[in-house]
Amino acid sequence: MGVSFRFMHAADLHVDSPFRGLTDAPAYVREALQMSTFQAVRNLVDTALSEAVDFIVIAGDLYDSADRSLRAQLYLQREWQRLHANGVQLFVIHGNHDPLSGQRAKLEWPESVHFFGTDKVDKAAAYTRSGELAAYVHGISYGTRSVMDNLASKYHADHESGVYQIAMLHGNVDGQQGHDPYAPCSLAELAGSGFHYWALGHIHQREVLHAFPHVVYSGNTQGRHSKETGAKGAYIVDVSASYDTELKFMPLDTVRWENAVIEIDGIESEQALLGLLEQVIASVAASCERRHCMLRLILQGRGPLHHLLSEASFLQELLHGIRVRISDLHESHDEAAEPWCWVYQIEAASGAELDYEVLAREDSFTGELIRSSLIVEADEAALGELASEALQSLYANARLRKLVRQMQGERSLQWLASARELAAGLLIEDSHLRKADKQAESGLEGGDKA
Repeated sequence: MGVSFRFMHAADLHVDSPFRGLTDAPAYVREALQMSTFQAVRNLVDTALSEAVDFIVIAGDLYDSADRSLRAQLYLQREWQRLHANGVQLFVIHGNHDPLSGQRAKLEWPESVHFFGTDKVDKAAAYTRSGELAAYVHGISYGTRSVMDNLASKYHADHESGVYQIAMLHGNVDGQQGHDPYAPCSLAELAGSGFHYWALGHIHQREVLHAFPHVVYSGNTQGRHSKETGAKGAYIVDVSASYDTELKFMPLDTVRWENAVIEIDGIESEQALLGLLEQVIASVAASCERRHCMLRLILQGRGPLHHLLSEASFLQELLHGIRVRISDLHESHDEAAEPWCWVYQIEAASGAELDYEVLAREDSFTGELIRSSLIVEADEAALGELASEALQSLYANARLRKLVRQMQGERSLQWLASARELAAGLLIEDSHLRKADKQAESGLEGGDKA
């Protein structure tokens, strides 16, 4: 039996991360973004103190660059001194963004901060605020940006000590797609290593990969672009004397990135669209827990406004109009106190409106497609035959066969309707493009004759 304690698991602070491509945003938006990674660190320390944690582990990438800025280092030094003054230990490893080969200022750090080196996996004792031994924390830092070795294989839990074992690792577990394969390892390897808790960094989406033992990505503390949506922060981890482990996510971000999908079906006027967008913006802003919000609006579905949304100039004018309204609203409040919601992009993924009754009467390939699909839809045997033919390659897979058979019975009508809509929409879009090309050619010919 050990002692009960509480710690915080964070990673990927990326302090002083640059925010590019926002020259059209107002000053208050740019300033908030530039300070967001710094403010997230302050929120981390504030939360650690208010939640009375005994110690903190940070699993790599404290800085955004190997040659970290002096500003970022001085900021962390000041925040770590706050932790030290309140008796909170801090354990740090460095990752691929801030390897120890980078340039560092010669600064003095509080004695309560333990930086793990690059030569070997080391361990350090973590204590409660009252001075009792709570856990051993194991870790190793990146010496260079690109570490392709399996660092996890070098970790060995200290079972003889009889205390809780925490491993800090910055790496890619099970080759997660879209992320550099640094320090690759498997979940099975980590779960079977004998550690009670793996505090992971590198992947910016928080996820509990395994429980008992816990293998956890805390995610980054502040979203930095459109792919890092939703709340960002750290985990508070409560460990009982019998080593039961419970996690609680704590948001630390000050600017939240979000996407909102808006269906244009049935929207017949620009005024109606504008009103709907304002409702969505207000709803998203309210969901951000009084944080600033960077919002992308995605317009999809099929409706009469599609022909306007397909024009880049219309989208630009719509975006400008929305931004003017947002700025007017923001200026009418206290800029320092009120959170804002800035629409940084409007994206159209809509399609032309489809009237199947009209299309079915057309003497065209599209009309024939609609008529044929409606005949199949009304004939259960024909629908089953068509679905079986389309799914033939999946039926050849023994492991998928049962699932495919079940899904075919449940979803054949849905699949047919989706295929009909997709095919008809593409044909109509192609027809519109051909007409536009012909009109353009006619205009050029007329101009040449003139």
